[in-house]
Amino acid sequence: MIQPEADPWGFDEEPVETLADVLQAQVPDLALLAAFLVLAFISFRRKSVPLKYATLVAAVAYMGFTKSTLISITDVFRLVDWDLPVFRSSLLWYGFAGVTLVSTVLWGRFYCGRVCAFGALTQLMDAVLPATWRVEVPKPLEARAAWIKFGVLAGVLAYYVATHNLLVYQYVEPFWMFTLVGTTPMWVGLGVLLVASAFVRNLYCRFLCPLGAALGVLSNLTVFRIRRWSECSTCRICQKACEWGAIQGPKILVTECVRCDDCERLYADQQKCPHWRILDYQAKKKVLPLTPVR
Repeated sequence: MIQPEADPWGFDEEPVETLADVLQAQVPDLALLAAFLVLAFISFRRKSVPLKYATLVAAVAYMGFTKSTLISITDVFRLVDWDLPVFRSSLLWYGFAGVTLVSTVLWGRFYCGRVCAFGALTQLMDAVLPATWRVEVPKPLEARAAWIKFGVLAGVLAYYVATHNLLVYQYVEPFWMFTLVGTTPMWVGLGVLLVASAFVRNLYCRFLCPLGAALGVLSNLTVFRIRRWSECSTCRICQKACEWGAIQGPKILVTECVRCDDCERLYADQQKCPHWRILDYQAKKKVLPLTPVR
């Protein structure tokens, strides 16, 4: 029996990839990303220190070294060119970018304080290294240095518009470190940055990160801002406790605040926050028995 020859013209239809096939390949990553984000949001809502550090460890271990999934200045380049990835095959990117944008509009730089693997790494460094190593940046210098990242953002965007060279990201972002692939000068620069971060807490995030600057600009739209009491005009407890230089008297600088919880936990502490002590004093004053007049 003669067997039919294979179609010499290639008219046989190739298998068509269905939506189910596309989703099936992405479901594990989407599920793990969702689990991580749920942990991050729960730790944020509960203002729990143990959950916060569990989230930071997960950010470094999973989002950093395991998946190397971070929002980057290259994503801002995508928006400049409106060159977005194909939706059906990039659900992880769209989900991650969407959560970052929405959370920034709702609460500010939540991504920087909870989700970014490099920011999480430097916060963990600050937690484990001796406090005696820290160099406190003088407030006037800190306020001026905070503008550097906006200059970096403007410069790198101008350079990209002029050259469309994507590789410029590696000179302004250390996020490539999680891929463990870099040139010798890049590793040397990273080493210098990490050593400097051991002495000046969150150095890169506070003063140099162009993505943090972009999210800081977007944070001006923040809907749910940190509550302030009338006593904040004179009290400086939270301002002294803020590791990000985001509090100036009664004012929260939304471009700098990463919703780290420190000041919010202080607000809720009825033993430390003057607001609650004043309320307690006023309540006791009202119930004191009146002294009869003779």
